[in-house]
Amino acid sequence: MNPYLRLCFIVFVSLLTGCSNPAPPAKEDPVRFTASYSPPVFADSNRVESIRQAIPAVETIFKSYAEKNHFPGFAFGIVADNQLIHAGAYGNVNVKTGTQASPASVFRIASMTKSFTAMAVLKLRDEGKLSMSDPVSRYIPEMGGITYLTEDSPLITVHNLLTMSAGFPEDNPWGDRQLADRDDELLAFIRDGISFSNAPSKEFEYSNLGYGMLGIIVSKVSGMPYQQYITENILKPLGMNHTYWEYTEVPETLLALGYRWEDGQWKEEPLLHDGIFGAMGGLLTSIEDFSKYVNLHLSAWPPRNEAESGPVRRSSLREMHKPWQFRQLISESRSADGTPCPATAGYGYGLGWRRDCKGTERVSHSGGLPGFGSEYRFYPEYGIGIISFANLTYASAGAANSRAMDTLLYISGIKPRVLPVSDELNKKKEQVIQLISTWDEKLGNEILAENFYPDLSRDAWIAKSKRLLEQAGKILSVTPLIPENQLRGTFTMHGEKKDLTIFFTLTPEKSPKVQELQMDISN
Repeated sequence: MNPYLRLCFIVFVSLLTGCSNPAPPAKEDPVRFTASYSPPVFADSNRVESIRQAIPAVETIFKSYAEKNHFPGFAFGIVADNQLIHAGAYGNVNVKTGTQASPASVFRIASMTKSFTAMAVLKLRDEGKLSMSDPVSRYIPEMGGITYLTEDSPLITVHNLLTMSAGFPEDNPWGDRQLADRDDELLAFIRDGISFSNAPSKEFEYSNLGYGMLGIIVSKVSGMPYQQYITENILKPLGMNHTYWEYTEVPETLLALGYRWEDGQWKEEPLLHDGIFGAMGGLLTSIEDFSKYVNLHLSAWPPRNEAESGPVRRSSLREMHKPWQFRQLISESRSADGTPCPATAGYGYGLGWRRDCKGTERVSHSGGLPGFGSEYRFYPEYGIGIISFANLTYASAGAANSRAMDTLLYISGIKPRVLPVSDELNKKKEQVIQLISTWDEKLGNEILAENFYPDLSRDAWIAKSKRLLEQAGKILSVTPLIPENQLRGTFTMHGEKKDLTIFFTLTPEKSPKVQELQMDISN
């Protein structure tokens, strides 16, 4: 080909390629599922009434805590089973006018806003409009010019911003004062350069700056202002019609003014206007409205066969609730009664996660700005949540929530969900009982995995079973199986002399087989 024509051809193809639209996101394969799956359920027949029995004690805790810590106004709510079971309030939202606080009072919830931002990102991800692994510079070109801390630093991704692992320094005091910044001011700040405390992906460090950037990403990807996207795609679908971004839009009789306790008196803090940093802490809402949001999160549990009904997939909500990185051991943690109870903690997507020594999991986030302090927490396995707002600078609402929740769980006596035994486990249980008594070869070939006898010979199993059954004596009864999941569980055979505890776990084969069997005598 003539070199000139060849060059023209290359330019022509390049122009076509450059002008073409990006390929649409690939369609997801349909999810095939097990129709017989039974999700965990609550065994309590009167959960709500049991919870209500604890309300007087919880109210006493909140009232005492608010008075002791000089909260001008305080509001709280208890959420369970898709309803706001109880809400209360003390003090004033406006000290000068004496306007009393109520569950309808509108408080600024500060960093509790971050989970809304994370939810928006996940919703856009689910729609194929962005990826968690996308470099932030794809949406904020100014990030392409920043100077990283080390030569081997990875590019900052959307996931880094969500999990606060971008390497930015903790910025609470500074970040709180940036709330009203405009988009162009944040972009100018980025263009001027960012100081790093760590290389990206190395450490968790709380970053309001990162969530301000996520607000810009939501705006660019959705094609509408961040606040508008949250309002139209999350708030309105949930019926949160009394949640606001700008304090000037809140009815005066409902607006909680912010205060600090200084020189033995409350001094009013200037309210901050909304801006691009609203993505890190701009929402104003009431207990009544926010309870709908907590119910949304609780509705994501457990995984189940059921049509989606919320503005975001249940599976995406559950992604928000799990720690993605940087689990931390809190060795000094204690139970409500003061006994040591170490816990592990981490950060998910706009939410904190914690599991204590008893295995109880909670998901939570606090909020603090000049004039306000708040926190909400929910316990997915218990299906219950608690919310509290105060109009005092950096009020530690979480401490009250912690004591209140411990008291509530103790008085109500409610229990976590119980996982039903799968059909496969029930079937294998009966076959295991028969097998350990006979070690019938045909039955063994039917239910035992290919690794079973190579791991321990059939003769050895026969000898072991005979010895343990003799120690147990005549078997009088067998307990129901306690499942760990769909393919693993434990049951006990009560003998005349001793009990024999049986644990087994099944393979991932289409027709699962027993891959491991444990037999232990207990007195």
